[in-house]
Amino acid sequence: MALHIKKGDMVEIITGDHKGATGKILRVIPEKNKVVVQGHNMAKKHVRPSQKNPHGGRIDVEQPIHMSNVLLLSPKSSKGSRVHYQINADGSKRRLAADGSEISVVKRAKKA
Repeated sequence: MALHIKKGDMVEIITGDHKGATGKILRVIPEKNKVVVQGHNMAKKHVRPSQKNPHGGRIDVEQPIHMSNVLLLSPKSSKGSRVHYQINADGSKRRLAADGSEISVVKRAKKA
């Protein structure tokens, strides 16, 4: 599956318990085609006492969501949108939302 999203992108969750919610991508796991969205798909984790957490206990952690279940937010409409790519004359590649608004430059061409 193509990686249409990257760390730091704002996305909308389109299926599951958090359908319609938006959040920031904290981590991308390309081997499993999953992403971690800030504040969503939370689970309890039991931790032992440590210097960081001296009493131990239960903490909330974000669980991964499959990439196909999130859509990148369009900067123009603030709604979920599919991603298109455009290659410029200088070799740079741009990510575009379906409504035509630019999301970001992906990479520059190497000079030979």
